[in-house]
Amino acid sequence: MKKLLLASSILAFACNSSQQAVTDKTTATMAKDPSPIANTITEEELKNHLYTYASDEFEGRETGKPGQKKAVAYLVSQYKEMGIPALKEDGDYLQKVPLAVSKLPTGSIVVNQKEFEIGEDFITFDKAVLNRDNLVYVGYGIDTESYSDYVGLDVKDKIVLVKFGEPKNSENNYILSGNTEKSEWSNMSESMGLRLEAAIKNGAAGILYYDSANYARFKQYYNYMKTNNSGKMELKAAKNDNFIILLNTNLAKSILPNIETIAEPQILETKIDLRIKSGDEAVDSENIAAIIKGKSKPNEYLILSSHLDHIGVSANGDINNGADDDGSGTVALLELAQAFKTAADKGEGPERSIIFLHVTGEEKGLLGSKYYTDHEPLVPLENTVANLNIDMIGRIDPKRTGDRNYIYLIGSDKLSTELHDLSEATNKKYTQLELDYTYNDENDPNRFYYRSDHYNFAKNNIPIIFYFNGTHADYHRPSDTPDKINYDLLKNRTQLVFYTAWEIVNRPNRLVVDKIE
Repeated sequence: MKKLLLASSILAFACNSSQQAVTDKTTATMAKDPSPIANTITEEELKNHLYTYASDEFEGRETGKPGQKKAVAYLVSQYKEMGIPALKEDGDYLQKVPLAVSKLPTGSIVVNQKEFEIGEDFITFDKAVLNRDNLVYVGYGIDTESYSDYVGLDVKDKIVLVKFGEPKNSENNYILSGNTEKSEWSNMSESMGLRLEAAIKNGAAGILYYDSANYARFKQYYNYMKTNNSGKMELKAAKNDNFIILLNTNLAKSILPNIETIAEPQILETKIDLRIKSGDEAVDSENIAAIIKGKSKPNEYLILSSHLDHIGVSANGDINNGADDDGSGTVALLELAQAFKTAADKGEGPERSIIFLHVTGEEKGLLGSKYYTDHEPLVPLENTVANLNIDMIGRIDPKRTGDRNYIYLIGSDKLSTELHDLSEATNKKYTQLELDYTYNDENDPNRFYYRSDHYNFAKNNIPIIFYFNGTHADYHRPSDTPDKINYDLLKNRTQLVFYTAWEIVNRPNRLVVDKIE
């Protein structure tokens, strides 16, 4: 019913101007037919952009590499040529995103004057340089509303010793669950993070973690990183001085001989010296942000986004051009920018401001969008009405059956019923694509909702739509090239995003967030 009501209201704006006097600029703009502007988005222009952007010259656009710098230069040149200004007031299109590759640290731990070497008796991926005359054993290191190992303990700025597992009662039931079922604190994948979070919440500097059952697993990963000199790229701004150090049995029992049998928290009069230095390597990268300012609501913003990076060059020298991922979204964003600039030049500019945001480091963990939302929003998040994110819209999912003129939509109904209804009505009115919600399912094992840049906006309760064609055999392979793109579909899907953005920025009221993450 809401879909029909919204579609009717949109049609009323377009067709019933004779029945109601137009009294404000917003209504006047919405009454205009945007189709001539949408038709400036063409297959030929998309193709020309993509054959440049996904060429060998750009070397796969890996974050921080020379090819990515060439991609950035190309995008900035296009915005300058279109006459679309930078979002930043100083005229700089670039938002520096401070990154670092977390390489293995080096060093040792000295316990009561006995030295233990990294990679032998302990492993860590964090730096830790401090010494203490004692440390606090907090047993299982659990901290919940119903049970806490931290009650009565002062661990502020101290090192805490923690072991894996959880307590049982006299009936041999687990205390947290009240039965024989283990809790998340016994989940190998979650337990370390939960314990570190609990320690930090109570003021600890970091934890020494003893998990004899799983130490070998982490040691194997440590050895892999050491052999391959590899590391994980992270935001510098997200790193802190808190640490987690995994101990083997030898080192754990050198600190507390009966650690496997005792769970009662206590102060340990153990002199400990952590001499672990960072091996991180800095990476220089950036987001790009341009803006077309709104006429009547310039301080409300719609963000259109795509990621500018890809995975670079394979070990054998093959270039991963990333034509679909996410060259398709990048060139779509350029065409969207040109279309809205054409409208503005005709006096039909948007009522709300539109930001064109190309983010870096998506392939490394959504880093560019995370930096934008969590560390340096260039406009207030509370004034951001929605994010439409475009990531892979140039191909056909081979697993899918049905109309080829489709697009997967993800997240449109997660935060705003209005956004979902607007999206449906807009497609019905203008483009008639088949909107496929297969990957919008909460139980989608692919978890695509969490795997592109829109998620960093959604987690801040900003309504989003993720436009996606699905994966294919060329995904993250050198064969993802511009000749494989379906340019008619790329045009149709880009036009759908244009019409949806047009309705969002020109509607009288901003979208209502009626669902909270």
